[in-house]
Order: sequence, then C-alpha cells, then structure tokens
Amino acid sequence: MPTAPRSYDLIVYGDEVPGILALVSAAREYKRQTGKFLRTLLLIKASTQAGIGGHLVRGGLAYLDRSNMPESLRSRQRNAIFGYPVHIYQEFIQRSGVVDIALDAKKASTALRAMITEVGADILSQVKLDRVTMNGKNLAGLVLSNGETYLAQQFIDCTVNAELAQTVGVPRVDGFGTFGLPNAELPVTLVLETQGLTAQTLRTVEFAYIKRLTNLQDTEAQRYISIAAGQNATRIEELRKSLLEPNGNPKSLYIGSDHLDVRCRALSILYHAFRGKVMDLRNGMLFDQGNVAILSGDRLSWNALMFAVTGPQANVIAKDSKPTPEMLAEVPFLERWFKFLGAKSLVAMPELYVRHAGNVLGAIEPLSGAQMMAGGVPANEAIGTFAYHLDVRGGIPGLGNLASQKKLGNISFHEPPVFNIGIRHAILSQVRNLAVLGPGSGFEGYACGAGRIVEFNVGVGQGIGIAAAIAIRSNRVLGDITNREVRDCLVQSNKLTYIYGVDHPNESKRLDVFEVALMAPRMDWSNIALNPPGSGAATIA
Repeated sequence: MPTAPRSYDLIVYGDEVPGILALVSAAREYKRQTGKFLRTLLLIKASTQAGIGGHLVRGGLAYLDRSNMPESLRSRQRNAIFGYPVHIYQEFIQRSGVVDIALDAKKASTALRAMITEVGADILSQVKLDRVTMNGKNLAGLVLSNGETYLAQQFIDCTVNAELAQTVGVPRVDGFGTFGLPNAELPVTLVLETQGLTAQTLRTVEFAYIKRLTNLQDTEAQRYISIAAGQNATRIEELRKSLLEPNGNPKSLYIGSDHLDVRCRALSILYHAFRGKVMDLRNGMLFDQGNVAILSGDRLSWNALMFAVTGPQANVIAKDSKPTPEMLAEVPFLERWFKFLGAKSLVAMPELYVRHAGNVLGAIEPLSGAQMMAGGVPANEAIGTFAYHLDVRGGIPGLGNLASQKKLGNISFHEPPVFNIGIRHAILSQVRNLAVLGPGSGFEGYACGAGRIVEFNVGVGQGIGIAAAIAIRSNRVLGDITNREVRDCLVQSNKLTYIYGVDHPNESKRLDVFEVALMAPRMDWSNIALNPPGSGAATIA
C-alpha cells in the first residue's frame, strides 16, 4: 500500500556539490530571515557509502578548476590569485582542507555531510525516480520507483544531464545541440589515483624522457614518438617541438603547493607507445596531459585518462556515471605503466567525471559565450564573479567543419571571460519552480566551456538557494525572483563578494557573430505542453 506523500519546502535532486550548497544556502537564508530552517530534502541516486558530493567525491576529481583572475587584474588585487570565490564555496574548500587546488574526497564528503546536518536537511540515497506530478505548470512532486511521493514548493535539479528536467519533459538537446551538433560531446574522464609516486620523482622521470624524446640519436625514444604520432612525420615533429620551451629548455612539469601541472605530452607519448596506440582522442581513448592533485600519503590524483563519447552516450552514462567495461579494461595497463614509473599501486575512481551531457532549452535568460565575454550580468545585479577560459577539453567534433561551411574562419577565442554571475539562466520558463543547476543549465554555444565548472555553479547555486528561500517566504516561485533580490540578501548578510566582471568588446562581438551564425534562433518555450518521456516529451534531437 502506497505511503502518504511527504511534504518539504525544497527538494534537491542529485548530489553534485553546487546542489548541496544551494540547499544549505536556502536553509541558512531562510533561518536568517525567519529564525527557523526550511524543510529540505536531498535525494541521491547513488549509494552514500562512497561519499556525498557527486563527481568531486565519488568521481575523485581532486584537481579543482579554480576561477583564474587574469594577470592584468591580479596586479591590482595581489591577494586574489583565484579571484574572490562566493562565500559558501570559500567555506566549503576551507572545511575540506584545500590549500589551493587539491580536494581530498573523504574530507569533502565529511564537510558536506556536516553542512547538511547543520541545517537539518533529510537525505535519501539510492533513489530511482519513476515519474513526477504537476500542479498546473509547476512541479508538485517526485514519485520514486518504490511508490513513495515527495512534495515541495521549489525544486533544484543538480544532475549533470538535467535528469529531473528530462523526466518533467523539459525540452533539451544532447551534446552541443545548441550549435546544431547533438552528437558532438566532450570526453569523459576516469580519474586515477596513484600511491607511492611522489611529485619530485615524477618530475625527474619526465625530465629524463623529455631529453630522450628530443634527442634524434636516441632511436628507441624516437620510436616511441613515432608510435604515438601514428607514423605521421608532421605530427612527429609537432610533438617533438612541443616538449621544449621557445629557448630550447625542457618543458618540465610545474609543482605547486598541492598540485602539479603537466606542461607537455612526454608522459602521454610514453603511455601511448607502451599501449601501441596513436595519441588521438578520435581513436576512443587519450591519456592526456594531466591535471594532478597532490594528496596526503604520497598519493597523486590524475585527471588525464579521457574517453570519447557522443552526445547521446554522455546522456546515458550520466545517469549513473559508472565506467563501462571497455573503460575499466584500460586500468590494468595503466597500473603496470605507473608501477614502471615508481608507483606502488593504482586505483580507479568508482564514478566517471562527465564534463557535459547536453543542455535544457527554455531558460528564462539563456546564457551564451558572448554574454560571458561581455562581462555577464550587470554589476548592480551580480551575485559573484567568475573568470575562466571557454575550455572545451578534447574539442567539439565537427565544429570546425561547420564553421568553415558558414565561412566563419578562426574559431579560437583565447581571451578568458571575466563575467558576473546571475541565476536566471538556471531557471526554466516552462516550469518556474524548477532550477537546473550545473553543466546542463540553459547555456548556449561556447558558454558550456566555463559553465560546466563547479566553482561557477556553486556561485549560481548560492544564489538559487537564496532565491528559493525568498520564494518560499513570499509564496512565489523561483522564476519570480530577480538577481537584484538575491544580491540584496547577500548585501544584508555581508556575504556579497567583490564584483569585477570585464567587458571584452571586440572578442564578445566576434564570439556573438560566431554563435548567432551557428545557433538556431531562440524560441519562446514558456507555453509548451510538458509531457514526461514516453508520452511525447518535448525533446530536440
């Protein structure tokens, strides 16, 4: 017999870090305004035995992509290497013990659990969403596969692929469908953790191989390059030159306080030669230049092993983020290779890092790359600022050919946007009490490059949480709350960080021309009929 529905003020579906911190922000803001916490519920699809915190925790993505304040601004703000993170992100990384870059998954999960507990939120794990119930155009409740129903006034979807929004029937595109490329998608990464290989040892090994690989008399090392380059003479020369600085010095890795940056592909060449495979993601797998976090106990966390996926594949994989058998088959080879370099052991994380898996359509205020390049929302509406390259690691398959067909020429945009943050791109015009928070938000064109980064989405999430508190207290919905109202709350609570968005007018105009030429015209999605999948859901192929 079905149990009676349970009612909450706010439900967050999915446990990616931005969603958890949005829930905490909502509860805290409501407490500030009313003296009591909201009734909140966090629904997690995975088992919490491997931790709470999505791909940062179970995916082991220990190397955090931080806001990168440009040198021109940093010279005036000398203590702001990573800009000015929003208040709740700064709290999260401090409670997780982050020095600069490296996030220990266990410490992060502990910090998130504590923050959730402090606001009295309920947690339900290993849930499977069966269907939703609607109240007119608003989402009313979630029905789980076991028959339990959970009702709320406001909802936040914090899954990588906007799974809750898909269940509601919200229109969306796979891959880079906003560019007309639904099959094109960013690669997924299986994060690896080595133990016993120190950063200093790795640098010594890499330095020695750079010298060998650039020595034309070393026939064995030249054979390694030839294998990695697929016997292509032009590619061989490109790889060899890329190992050196302009002055001829080896481009050896950089060791920071808690991380190291692999600045050339010497290690990639070695691994692909060991595997006898060409170093090209188009062949399905690439051991790339690693973003490596230094953890305690001589552990190194590697964001380097990438696998190519299509847009539809990424959407399927994102449902549980589990590596496929084909991906796991690569791990024994990596274990042997890393042990050759000096590691004692290697483990692969239980979940994948899925960078992007499509986008919803019909956000109240969609966000494009050109808008980011122009500085984002106006300063007097801003709730934070974020700076990051429009980074599409692994590239967007087919985009160059599409640009050529449109006679657009150069498709590279090297100026990093420094843009002010708002919330309206994450709230849907069709279901105004539902926010989609994360890579699947209402990003268009190149905006996915910066929009997929956790730190940025935590800034949005802090705002979404505050907006939820305002909406619940005033008997409105998320879609009625403005950026300015959220900003006012941040000012009142003394939590508004420094705002420093920059308009790059030439680059933003060039990017706007590019995106407008490739993207379909915007439609008014506010009055579409929402039909859950299986009954004519409004999706775009």
